[in-house]
Amino acid sequence: MDALSSSSPPLRIVICPYLAFGHLLPYLELAERLALRGHAVSYVSTPRNLARLPPLRPAAAPRVDLVALPLPRVDGLPEGAESTNDVPVADRELHWKAFDGLAAPFEEFLAAACANEGTRPHWIIADCFHHWAAAAALEHKVPCASLLATAAMLAAVPRPPLEHPEADPAVAAVFEQAAAARRAVPSYERKAMTQFVTGHGTSSGMSSLQRCILTEKRCTLTAIMSCVEWEPESFPLLATLLGKPVLPLGLLPPLPDGGRRATGTDGADHATVQWLDEQPAGSVVYVALGSEVPLSEEQVRELALGLELAGTRFLWALRTPIGADNDDPLPPGFEERTHDRGLVATGWVPQMSILAHAAVGGFLTHCGRNSLMEGLLFGHPLVMLPIFGDQGPNARQMEAKKVGLQVARDKDDGSFDSHGVASAVRAVMVEGEERRGFVANALKMQAVVGDKELQDRYIDEFVQHLRSYAAAGAN
Repeated sequence: MDALSSSSPPLRIVICPYLAFGHLLPYLELAERLALRGHAVSYVSTPRNLARLPPLRPAAAPRVDLVALPLPRVDGLPEGAESTNDVPVADRELHWKAFDGLAAPFEEFLAAACANEGTRPHWIIADCFHHWAAAAALEHKVPCASLLATAAMLAAVPRPPLEHPEADPAVAAVFEQAAAARRAVPSYERKAMTQFVTGHGTSSGMSSLQRCILTEKRCTLTAIMSCVEWEPESFPLLATLLGKPVLPLGLLPPLPDGGRRATGTDGADHATVQWLDEQPAGSVVYVALGSEVPLSEEQVRELALGLELAGTRFLWALRTPIGADNDDPLPPGFEERTHDRGLVATGWVPQMSILAHAAVGGFLTHCGRNSLMEGLLFGHPLVMLPIFGDQGPNARQMEAKKVGLQVARDKDDGSFDSHGVASAVRAVMVEGEERRGFVANALKMQAVVGDKELQDRYIDEFVQHLRSYAAAGAN
């Protein structure tokens, strides 16, 4: 990591993550990595979200300012519902409305920062949904970068059509590649994407895609938490699709020992880790499907019966299902029948400690970006059960790399059954040629995620690009 030289004064950078922990945590990782290089970072979110973040690394903390903006009250939105994790899916539109209400307090914050040359930001890095942050940046003549998570998701989302596609065959070819990626999206996933694209019937008045396009138009460039080594198929398309320079940040992976922050515990004493201590090496599939969009009771039942049918050892971090009427959504007798080879945990679990454990030999995941990074950081082959958003494109990307298998789904409604779960789990977990292939390919991805030199170089090059753009704008 290059230290700042006297000829390169530190940058002042404002970072604005979306109000979901799948965004808040990697953006905090970015903030720390910039701070560790000597730059001053203002990390902007709401009070309750900031209070729930893990502690900053001691070496980074003096240069990271956590800026709290009050989330406006919206009728019908639960009190204290500041992250998407706090909001039932049915109320997400109300959360968007509150999110857009952050425009005024953000503008006030930026105006105050720009009033003094000693505090004026050199850059704003805003989540792709922050059209109002990009608007404020334009107003105050601060360059702004829109931040995306993956190229695969962008390629899967419809873009505005080209006005004159015949004018540049190379450009038209890129848009056709993106169109081919969209054609590969199963119909049930396209239906789920409708709200993202159209926003019909929304109370917030704007679709997610509209927010993204507005943000892109107002930004100088796009940054992405990815790199060509991670997604060589989609990454080269981005600059043409967006019509903007695209700067890779690398993958921002967590530290493999799980000790990224001084939390006071590494999870070694947790009951799940103690249970793993008693299992044979590589024998357990870890099951965790995130907290943003819990499964329905029927889906929990099919997943449970599938794990039972598969016959392999499992550790399941189970979230409360959507619309659950009781405290035990599992099929009657399930835990008794599988007690000798399975464990179900319903509270917090130390995921990084679990994934690092020698007994874990595979990961049944929803393919959220952060979970993918954590699973592949330890070279685990994947059983994939995407649910929402970028998870489908991520899963197809990993399946194409033969890192694992998706659970078979009904192409129209996305449903799955116990036999599909059991088949995918056995293929990934039972020793044989198929599993050996998945493991070998997962280790190839581990080599990318775990390449500290590569990931550090992307951050250093990103900073140099920010300096160049800022200097060009000042001249």
